Amino acid sequence: MNPAPYLPENAPFTPAQQAWLNGFLAGLYATPPDHATAAPPAKNVGIYYGSESGNSEALAKQIAKAAREQGWQAQVTGLDQIRLADLAKESCALLVTSTFGDGEPPANAAAFREELFAPEAPGLANLHYSVLALGDTNYEHFCQFGIELDTRLEALGARRLCARVDCDVDYEESAAAWRKAAFEAIGALDTAPAIPAAPPTALGDATSTPASSDPSEETEGYSKKRPFPATLLTNRKLTAEGSAKETRHLEISLEGSGLRYEAGDALGVLPENCPALIEDILRALNCDGEEAVPTPEGGEVPLRTALLRHYEITKIPTPLLQVVAERSSDKALAGLMVPEAKDALGEYLRGREIIDLLTGFSSVTFSPADFVSHLRRLQPRLYSISSSPEAFPGQVHLTVATVRYESFGRQRKGVCSTFLADRCAGSLPVYVHPSKSFRLPERDDTPVIMVGPGTGIAPFRAFLHERRVRGATGKNWLFFGDQKAATDFLYREELEAMRGDGHLTRLDTAFSRDQKEKIYVQHRLLEQASELWAWLQDGAGFYVCGDAARMARDVDAALHRVAEIAGGLSPEEASAYVRELKSEKRYLRDVY
Repeated sequence: MNPAPYLPENAPFTPAQQAWLNGFLAGLYATPPDHATAAPPAKNVGIYYGSESGNSEALAKQIAKAAREQGWQAQVTGLDQIRLADLAKESCALLVTSTFGDGEPPANAAAFREELFAPEAPGLANLHYSVLALGDTNYEHFCQFGIELDTRLEALGARRLCARVDCDVDYEESAAAWRKAAFEAIGALDTAPAIPAAPPTALGDATSTPASSDPSEETEGYSKKRPFPATLLTNRKLTAEGSAKETRHLEISLEGSGLRYEAGDALGVLPENCPALIEDILRALNCDGEEAVPTPEGGEVPLRTALLRHYEITKIPTPLLQVVAERSSDKALAGLMVPEAKDALGEYLRGREIIDLLTGFSSVTFSPADFVSHLRRLQPRLYSISSSPEAFPGQVHLTVATVRYESFGRQRKGVCSTFLADRCAGSLPVYVHPSKSFRLPERDDTPVIMVGPGTGIAPFRAFLHERRVRGATGKNWLFFGDQKAATDFLYREELEAMRGDGHLTRLDTAFSRDQKEKIYVQHRLLEQASELWAWLQDGAGFYVCGDAARMARDVDAALHRVAEIAGGLSPEEASAYVRELKSEKRYLRDVY
């Protein structure tokens, strides 16, 4: 018997359409023996992702592959490719999403969120679902969008397959446990999820190519788990004497690595912790550093090595804080462990590190293995690449702000920024982290508007060099800002040379400390509202890179105001216009 034909995974249909058509074809070609018992229809599982950097998308594809191995039909779809009305017709959905910026949905989930929370949102009584939320506990609004998505689906009548899981940056084990629980719940459903009698209107392509759980590991060769030992070629300070900041330009050799990147991608760097801080921690623990302890990967190394290369030793992790509160019997600290004390806890943690906890509660003792069991795995740091591979073959450039400050009488250091500035000698472990949602326009004649204050200039330096090599004819407009022009004008000579020869069509700067009233890039956007609107009407792409909590939010508000002031739109129409820019991939952000 010939098997029934099956639609290719990248066919331009929604999950419901693909399931219906595959079911139709299976029924059409089925020829069971006269007395055979027909097999139950395969379960149809819709897998949806909200993704900014690619992690959620890659993880969704991995889950879909595992679902197909169960014999189920599984289709992967971005939340920008689904309408709530279509989701209401489905019976089984797994949703994987990150949280972006200051508790916001990822760019491809923004429109879906608005529809989800609209007063006229349809009921979802037919839907079984579960949410996997990706986040970072370093941010105040940890997994906020995943939490909102989970609670709103329940409010609309959907039924959970299993409880939501909120994952920290080291998410692999938590995600695997969630997938296992979700699959068991799907398998226990009495009947296969219903398939619509007719396919709904197509909304766009929904690819489902299997992938690893991290976009940095999609190709063979060097990756996050197997970084390339690169060589640091150049370490140059960009800020001048008298600056309140220390920003550096780094050039790294990728020769012999086989690594490839595009303008807009990020470079992952695996740092080592500060040896001086390690010695302080060892003294506080009353250890000599040679004690054997487990690593997060399951091996065993001396404690000093573990603290150098395997564990985070600055930010206080919740498990460590909880155990210190319990063992110290400190009522004030215990009072910060309740949900109602969230704000007070945040205030207590601000400026404090693990060493402060150990010295402040010296009566609490740990064995070496016990201590590291409460720590988080040392994570790589991602930096926006500031070079074009075409302009600088065999190299990758970074623009890094070195973090140094004082709090509670101690000098503090950014883990990776000071590793790069001060301590990197010999090989530098790196890998490429693709940023598929932050790319130059496909057409080289498209105008480009770039807003990148401070180190946010990084990807736009890459864009400018890339467009020069490609001979792009589209106009380039850069908004750059920092504190003082005399000390903080990063890449000034390069940018002014590009403006001089016409490659950089416009360069607008905002130096906040050069006048009594502080001026930022969002103010320059409003000053140039008419011209900015004209560029947008000419099809320009609008790019933003930098701080998510303040700058990106203020720039977004300014963009809305530009649409109102220069475009004559109402606030509601301006919001719809900005949403349209996002859906057309003309408003892209690389913020952190």
